[in-house]
Amino acid sequence: MEFPMDESRTEHIAQLAELIKDVEVAMFTTRGVDGRLYSRPLGTQQVAFDGDLWFATAADSPKVAEIALDPRVNVAYASPSKNTYVSVAGVARIVDDRAKVEELWSPAMKLFFPGGPDDPKLRLIHVRAETAEYWDGPGTLLGSALSFVLSAVQDEPAQLGDNGFIDLR
Repeated sequence: MEFPMDESRTEHIAQLAELIKDVEVAMFTTRGVDGRLYSRPLGTQQVAFDGDLWFATAADSPKVAEIALDPRVNVAYASPSKNTYVSVAGVARIVDDRAKVEELWSPAMKLFFPGGPDDPKLRLIHVRAETAEYWDGPGTLLGSALSFVLSAVQDEPAQLGDNGFIDLR
């Protein structure tokens, strides 16, 4: 399902925020210096989604060099319990801003950055989302079974989910 052009960016952002909320870990993909794609799990910093995604990383992480070489990234979210999957493409940059670190700091980050928000290795990855594709199906096994049963007794097959593309540019 493609959204009509008159639907505002704000509405798209709200829809995307609803789809990814409560998914704490995303698969973050960059292009390596060797040209290969590299994906790794990263915890999304919990802030109200406004079209920007934030992640913590170490200054010496390969991600920093990869983003400098090619800032185009992909961030994939999966919530099997809700049967919702989202793939966000955007442009990343490395941020060394202590005020932003303080704003985003969470106790879980201390595991990776024992020096706290002032840890000299701590950097942020800021991703400006450009596009997203999502798949949103019945949230439970019962919901899937109900859709299957309904399609068996109706003339038209039941739609087992929703797939859409969101352009945030």
